[in-house]
Amino acid sequence: MKRIFIDQLKENIEIEDLFLVKEKAIAISRNGKSYLNLRLIDKTGEVEGRVWENADKISQLFKKDDYIKLTARAIIFKKQFQLNITDIKRCNDNEVSPDDFLSMAKQDIEEMFKELMAFSATIKDKYLKELLTLFFKNKEFIRLFKRAPAAKNLHHAYIGGLLEHTLSLCRLVQKVGPLYQGINTDLLLSGGILHDIGKIYELSYKKSFDYTDEGRLLGHITLGVKMVGDNIEKIPGFPPKLAILLKHLILSHHGQYNFGSPKQPKTLEAILLYYFDDMDAKINGVRNFIKQDVANQSSWTGYHSMYERFFYKETYESKKEDDDPQRTLPFTDLLKDNQEK
Repeated sequence: MKRIFIDQLKENIEIEDLFLVKEKAIAISRNGKSYLNLRLIDKTGEVEGRVWENADKISQLFKKDDYIKLTARAIIFKKQFQLNITDIKRCNDNEVSPDDFLSMAKQDIEEMFKELMAFSATIKDKYLKELLTLFFKNKEFIRLFKRAPAAKNLHHAYIGGLLEHTLSLCRLVQKVGPLYQGINTDLLLSGGILHDIGKIYELSYKKSFDYTDEGRLLGHITLGVKMVGDNIEKIPGFPPKLAILLKHLILSHHGQYNFGSPKQPKTLEAILLYYFDDMDAKINGVRNFIKQDVANQSSWTGYHSMYERFFYKETYESKKEDDDPQRTLPFTDLLKDNQEK
């Protein structure tokens, strides 16, 4: 049974505990000696591990995606926790509780799914409604959709992450979409629900998160367009133009060619979907990056290589108006004064 989790690590403590091996590689130190470089995970995060002695021999005892029991000391290296490991033993799957090692969405998955179904029910277009019904009456699709992460590392990288991300986009569509004239809300909402469905096959998520062969060779955008196209063919009379516009939402939601988007957004709905998707992914990714920066006591995080910047971790608590009524003037009074002038 696991006793200490990664988010509970403290400098210089000795640990003997269970971890899941996410990545594993033999590296060479500056003095020419080999060492074992590991990335270890549990449900609370990730930590790097190093085996400095007998690295080649110990490396043969286990492989990637194995559960291991290790003896180590926690140190801080470059403002991040690292485990200096002295011993490793491989564990059988039946010796551990899988729920200790895969991080889960904080929101209740069943409640999120109910809310998503409520959004689907608001769609008035009969063809889009029938298309979504075909997906959500498929029990295997639902099982995978509820469980899949939205990414391997960068954002919503936890069980239920795809559902959470999709629901966030639906909320954005509901709140922001009506602010702009000429938006087909049914189309935009359908695109928000379906834009990432290919990830249920792109990613593997039984133990650590990784890409499947389909994911590496085809990618979730290609897989998603095919899934949508296959179901559209089952609906008699589905308008060809509507099918093209919906597929365009999926094909263009990464926004730019250098971000893996086969097409750039070329409709109002596609532009909105791209920005909603990008915003939600970035906010979630940065929040998790800040949360995992537990070893760093600075007000700033370590350097984020993808975003090419440091992030400020502290927040500013605004002073409430009623804390000092002598220093504030209600906006209604301001409006009245301007009208009198």
